[in-house]
Amino acid sequence: MDWKAELAHTTELTKSFRALHPDAGAAFTQMHKAALSDGALSTKHKELQAVVVGIMTHCADCIGFHMRGAIKAGASREEVAETIGLCVMMGGGPAYMYGMKALEAFDQLSA
Repeated sequence: MDWKAELAHTTELTKSFRALHPDAGAAFTQMHKAALSDGALSTKHKELQAVVVGIMTHCADCIGFHMRGAIKAGASREEVAETIGLCVMMGGGPAYMYGMKALEAFDQLSA
């Protein structure tokens, strides 16, 4: 998968939705910012947790957007690998497959 192209495409889709329902788009953005801001947990750790949710729910776009956020927040490839390992332990084979997608996203989005 071309992660940069996929995220650009999804961003365009969300822009279309936001034009139709700006209140919902704004509310989601506000919640997103509040949930991911530094607090007792760092933004990096929260983004890695969101990658876990993306892997476990098989949401490729979630993996991509939150991997990009994790990279921006300073996550290393080793931290991503350990995050994927946790997913594999909890989710077995499907988590392993989506974990490999997450590692591919890290490699492409951090380049």
